[in-house]
Amino acid sequence: MRRERLKFPGATGGELVGRLERPNGEPTAFALFAHCFTCSKDLKAVGWISRTLAERGIAVFRFDFTGLGESAGDFADTNFTSNLGDLVAAGRFLAERYEAPKVLIGHSLGGAAVLAAARAIPGAAAVATIGAPSDTEHLGEMLLSKAPEIEATGEAEVRLAGRSFKITRQLLDDLAGQTLAECIAGLGKPLLVFHSPVDEVVGVDHARHIYEAARHPKSFVSLDDADHLLTDPRDARYVGEVLAAWAGRYVESGAPELAERGLEGPQGQVTVIGGGVGEGFAQEVFARDHRLRADEPASVGGTDTGPTPYDLLLAALGTCTSMTVRMYAERKGWPLEGVRVTLSHSRVHAKDCAHCEAKEGRIDRIDRSVGVLGELDDEQRARLLEIADKCPVHKTLKGEIDILTELS
Repeated sequence: MRRERLKFPGATGGELVGRLERPNGEPTAFALFAHCFTCSKDLKAVGWISRTLAERGIAVFRFDFTGLGESAGDFADTNFTSNLGDLVAAGRFLAERYEAPKVLIGHSLGGAAVLAAARAIPGAAAVATIGAPSDTEHLGEMLLSKAPEIEATGEAEVRLAGRSFKITRQLLDDLAGQTLAECIAGLGKPLLVFHSPVDEVVGVDHARHIYEAARHPKSFVSLDDADHLLTDPRDARYVGEVLAAWAGRYVESGAPELAERGLEGPQGQVTVIGGGVGEGFAQEVFARDHRLRADEPASVGGTDTGPTPYDLLLAALGTCTSMTVRMYAERKGWPLEGVRVTLSHSRVHAKDCAHCEAKEGRIDRIDRSVGVLGELDDEQRARLLEIADKCPVHKTLKGEIDILTELS
């Protein structure tokens, strides 16, 4: 994955700051992401969703609205209308510098913003909302409940998500003047609605109102027990996975052929592409025209989007073992109905291995259990266990391996 920090002029002329997450190859499409009220582009859930989409070929541009995060301006002077202007400006910037965003994604009030701005962003082909309100009055009522003095004094400090923000009467008036229902009904684009039934910030009834107001094609995905900010990375990555699959139906170009990207190689050649410093351990693995994932668990600094390198090593041995056993049984005409191979890797003291030549330090150990299904007698089962050791990958791992490395 590649990441770029970008600056562009917002609706009022102030400098806005965004981040573009791109796949290592050519993107299948660009997406524009609008974050929630008083949040920023750096909200963890936004990052997880963006990276998941980038891993699946969709470049994602997320930015800070005026007065938030790294962007210039005074938040107190902004409102929903100015946010819409910033969103359109971001879409125009993408179109001029890269290509127009085909997918619009909005979280919470950002979801309301993409619904309202979609028709003003040329090229937008699909819209997705996450925990979005069906009207903007919902936010105004919430702000008034926290600081009723806004109506009398015209402004007040309101604490939201542990931070204080100056909220003015003009923001409430602007929220009350929006007609989001009309925007939803006239959207004219495929819509995907994500919402948690236990969302305590924006109730799930808002999702129902959005879905009922929209015209087909439209889809709804329940986020089960997720909270409003998707603080569990599994929920955010699930949103990214589903969104990528859904958006694939509505973007004009499919995934570029691996050959066109210089990634398709001959049989026996594998290409692995990883990110740079600070981008985690996630890797893209290309074998002929197949694409795989590799990563590390979150406990060691990864994002757990795929199996680890040792998982893949065990998978290579396990699949080769299963194939070899099946091929032998087939040649013999034995009634084998299935093979199950379970493997694990560890490091053990050499002195604990009776048949190993090394007697000092530690050695790598792979425990392999081979289960065979079918009406097989004891002699046949014993022979298949012997055959398991004949698989080519097993022989490679047990033999002398010469690895030549060069800088390319």
